[in-house]
Amino acid sequence: MTCGKCVAKVKSALLSTAHITEADVQLISPQATITMDQHVPTSRLQEAIAKSGHYTIQDLSTEVKEMNTQSWWQVYKPVIVIFAYILGISIIIQAAQGYFNLQQWMQHFMAGFFISFSFFKLLDVAAFADSYAMYDIVARRWRGWGLLYPFIELALGIAFLLLPNSLGINIATLLIMGVSIVGVLQSVINKRSIQCACLGAVFKLPMSTVTIIEDGLMILMSTVMLLLMLL
Repeated sequence: MTCGKCVAKVKSALLSTAHITEADVQLISPQATITMDQHVPTSRLQEAIAKSGHYTIQDLSTEVKEMNTQSWWQVYKPVIVIFAYILGISIIIQAAQGYFNLQQWMQHFMAGFFISFSFFKLLDVAAFADSYAMYDIVARRWRGWGLLYPFIELALGIAFLLLPNSLGINIATLLIMGVSIVGVLQSVINKRSIQCACLGAVFKLPMSTVTIIEDGLMILMSTVMLLLMLL
């Protein structure tokens, strides 16, 4: 689809198909959320929209369903290994100085988290933005947010290293991750079969409670650090 007329054509074609009760069609990223009172095969949907122009439709839940046939470890191995590396390095830093400082450890962990996760998103920013628009409440309405987000994560990671005990950085983290987790919660609660964009387009991960834990952990740590600064 290239314009509003395309969106209108596709939506009309979908709504004219039997058993389709609702169709929310978006131009950016090109997608349609379809509600049915009875299952309609993708092939029939393709036939319907093909009559309106050279459009194709693909079931985005197919790859997620394929992931669900794999073991939990096979699916989440990349993110677990990354977390293990970040955790290990942040603990080693504390061990090297001979004592454990909770606030410093959280700063180093969050710096590692944001820098590492932004790296995978930056490998293909456009692909990340398209995936992120599938569920994020801001990126869904403004694609620019999805294009900026990897750079924002990178900036937060660097800031946690260069500006320790910064009230502003922790407030920014709390707000950004707070907004981010809203779309994640909506998708998980509604049991939408979509891919998580946390590792960009490099690794294919399904949207699940693991994504909630990732965002929730950053929210928790930034909250704890704010409390430690203010009390």
